[in-house]
Amino acid sequence: MTQLATKLETKLAAVTAAKQRVYLDLTHLGRHVTGIERVSIELFEAVAFTDADVRAVRSRGIVSMILRQHIWLPLLALFHPSALFVFPGFPPSPLFVFARARVVMYVHDLFLITRRGDLGLKAKLYMALPFSIAVRNLVRFQVNSEKTRAELAPFVRADATIQLYRPGVRNVFDLVPQPRSPQALNTQARLQIATLGTVEPRKNYGAMLPILDSLQRRGIGADLHIIGREGWGEAKAALTGDPRVTIHGYLAADRVKAVLETADLYICTSHDEGLGLPLLEAQYAGLAVVAPDKPVFREVLGRSATFIDPADPDTAAEAIAMLTAQPNWRRQASDASLGNVARWNGLAALDGDAVRQMFASSTAHVTPAGNAASAH
Repeated sequence: MTQLATKLETKLAAVTAAKQRVYLDLTHLGRHVTGIERVSIELFEAVAFTDADVRAVRSRGIVSMILRQHIWLPLLALFHPSALFVFPGFPPSPLFVFARARVVMYVHDLFLITRRGDLGLKAKLYMALPFSIAVRNLVRFQVNSEKTRAELAPFVRADATIQLYRPGVRNVFDLVPQPRSPQALNTQARLQIATLGTVEPRKNYGAMLPILDSLQRRGIGADLHIIGREGWGEAKAALTGDPRVTIHGYLAADRVKAVLETADLYICTSHDEGLGLPLLEAQYAGLAVVAPDKPVFREVLGRSATFIDPADPDTAAEAIAMLTAQPNWRRQASDASLGNVARWNGLAALDGDAVRQMFASSTAHVTPAGNAASAH
């Protein structure tokens, strides 16, 4: 019996030793789980990488986060020269340039380079410089969309690879498509419009007010419900005081559920997004979606949305009015939204299979074929 136990322990040790050790930077995960945090959890923390020894590195508070990101993780790279380091949220310390072959950086968007004017002071000081150094010097990247891959490609090294790793979308708010009236919108009823996202300039919430005004001139009263914590800038001040606008702040999942399930449609007026994950999450409620006519929203929403130019409020309001004037518009929108979620999750599942191969010990240092694209 003792000999059998010894043999089993030896085999287990051999299997463990053969696995690729992977350090996963989750130091940015905090009390509030928003877009970047949710992707980090869904694509890395919650995934069972059976062929890898994944070790999450966490923090407690801002000081702990800074120390672990810029001192502890580089030390781990020094002490474990064969380990892989994955950064799904914040950019890695510039010191990782010296271990670039063992770093995988997940890129959500290029705003830290392309839209510096939309950044707060903290983001400019703490995020933008390390991000720029990483993008220009590392050689292994993962991205959340085709749009992000195309934007990233001109900035990276000639020998860099960019792997598509789209996040699958779970029904995180436990949404249930509600039975909605099959009739066109009653002009006596007020249209309930919802949106999700941090209240900051990049989200361009101010563009919604002229759209509400234009709808009103067409005889359609509308209320806007914004779900999201307050960010930097004067975005909230520009909305405060308008009786049609309710800024709910950050809400627990059950309260998000209540707002979305009583809404008539979901709107996005962002200047741009790396992906637009909240739009997909809201589609579990069977909501009609209105979004900017830009490549990333076309990629994510397919044919399931009404596309507008937020800078042209009259045309945008006309598109919404035409949508809501159609008989059975809510049912058609619900079918389209739920079908789009299924389409997207099918694509994400294929990406997930390729990433699992990457973490396997035999392929940990080889970019998987079929789903990785050379940047140049």
